Amino acid sequence: MTRNPDDLSDVYGAKTPDQSRALYNDWAQSYDADNLARGFRLPALGAAMFARHMGRADGPVLDAACGTGLVGESLAVLGYGPITGCDLSPGMLAAAQKTGAYHDLVLADMGAGLAFEDDTFAGFTCLGAFGPGHAPPESLIHLSRVIRPGGIGVFNLLDASWIEQGFQSVLESLVDSGQVQIIQRSASFLPFLLAEPDLWSRLYVIRRS
Repeated sequence: MTRNPDDLSDVYGAKTPDQSRALYNDWAQSYDADNLARGFRLPALGAAMFARHMGRADGPVLDAACGTGLVGESLAVLGYGPITGCDLSPGMLAAAQKTGAYHDLVLADMGAGLAFEDDTFAGFTCLGAFGPGHAPPESLIHLSRVIRPGGIGVFNLLDASWIEQGFQSVLESLVDSGQVQIIQRSASFLPFLLAEPDLWSRLYVIRRS
């Protein structure tokens, strides 16, 4: 199957994890070329935000919804690790494996849970996973569980849909229950410099309490 890289309607319109998995399996081989040609800067910005708040701390990192490994590669270059990647798509995990950035790669549906013990990771990244048709807001509950007290999580949400999707209520619940603190919410930016001129997003940074 050949995707039109300028048409993301099928990606954002997926109704089930199985549909998303099939779409990303088909897209895995051309994903990097398609998105980097469109000026995709979310992985680099997300890794930079993680580094800003994590500093020189050591410990295992979870790259959730790792895709082809663009974020994990950036984290590895910055000196973080060991890095575990998880993703819904076996095709994406196979591409991520080729980067050499990951200590482990795990098939996972974040909306259904994560097969990691509590307090496993020093921090997590989850970038590009929370648009319509993607991982549900409950994923944040599972991600917060698997980072250590004091650990950092970095993720992005789309300005146009994050409230409607339910992310605001989940975040407020995590904060109000004392599980996490929101320590930074970035200014709005365009994840793609050369495409999607209306797709504004923000980076969020949480710290596990």
